[in-house]
Amino acid sequence: MQACLIQLGLERDLITARTLDPSRVLLKKIDTHVEEAFDFVLIDCPPSLGLLTVNSLAAADSVLIPVQCEYYALEGLSALLAMVQQIKDHRNPRLEMERIVRTMHDPRNNLDNQVSAQLIQHFGDKVFRTMIPRNVRVAEAPSHGLPVMLYDKASRGAISYMALASEMARRHQTPTVPTPA
Repeated sequence: MQACLIQLGLERDLITARTLDPSRVLLKKIDTHVEEAFDFVLIDCPPSLGLLTVNSLAAADSVLIPVQCEYYALEGLSALLAMVQQIKDHRNPRLEMERIVRTMHDPRNNLDNQVSAQLIQHFGDKVFRTMIPRNVRVAEAPSHGLPVMLYDKASRGAISYMALASEMARRHQTPTVPTPA
């Protein structure tokens, strides 16, 4: 299984795009530059519902939704799910919700635990078991220009992201059929 993280200069291309459908710029870039070379392409979007997010959803097969365990994040989740449905209905019929991952979770905080419980109650098995804890090393890593896996791979946050990747990979493994002896 190969994965790829690519910076495609999408914002620049969206500004200069001379196309009738700017929501398809990313899809064209992925088809041109990535094609069949990778098993997974992860597109990390800003936490907004702008053109970058629309492009990403139009190009994606599924959407993994990180949700902070806070009240306002639930409101944002409702808006995102409505956008996902709109993109599915009008631009990308193959788009599905992968799952929700709970982030910045602090088990000592009652609100975090209540929001987490609400997510599980409402979305059931669409919520990853792995939670990403609130972790200073994860927060520090971008200021050093590094992903947390290179900044401090032994941190609780990095270990949790590895567990999430493992959980996701297990979910996507193709079952092997035993060959008869």
